[in-house]
Amino acid sequence: MGTEQLITRLLREYGQTYAEEAGITLRDKPAPLYQLLMMTVLCSVRIKAGTAIAAARELFAAGLDTAPAMAGSSWRERVVLLGRAHYVRYDESTATALGSGAELVLDKYHGDLRKLREQAAGDVERLRALLQEVPRIGPVGADIFCREVQAVWPEVRPFLGERACATAAELGLPHTPRGLAALLPGDDLARLAAALVRVSLSKGAVAEMRAG
Repeated sequence: MGTEQLITRLLREYGQTYAEEAGITLRDKPAPLYQLLMMTVLCSVRIKAGTAIAAARELFAAGLDTAPAMAGSSWRERVVLLGRAHYVRYDESTATALGSGAELVLDKYHGDLRKLREQAAGDVERLRALLQEVPRIGPVGADIFCREVQAVWPEVRPFLGERACATAAELGLPHTPRGLAALLPGDDLARLAAALVRVSLSKGAVAEMRAG
């Protein structure tokens, strides 16, 4: 299978972004950007991605989809909602992190993460550092946010992260962000990054892809 065909297959079979799976219509607006940050917090513990996404959807369905709404919710309410999504072991600590994170977003960015973007000023490492000020988000979480947000913040492109680059190498694709970016439109980079991560997490998917 040629490179072009392999990328087409990756996008077709695994190219749903995690934001899309969580029901987020990602735009450069306060609400969807905050929802992406919430999803990132939920994905930043050792828990299955599907469980984290289900927890995000549960919180969104309850109306906790903006920083003011999250900050105005009770810790107990957040714990109950996370429990419905079977987000176990980390439900209480994550409920605390979500509340504290909402307060930080309100205090530092007035509820609008476009102000975080302005502070980063196009410097991806600065962006990653600012993201890691949010409770629970570490280097892996910062990578998750950057992989997804590049769909609406072009200055973050090309961003793949270590896991996606390692999977690209296993598949025989260029394994640097710029090498991969040269193979498809910039608007598709977030989808390709998600696809590579999904393949890495799916048992036998790398071998299946390599076999064609």
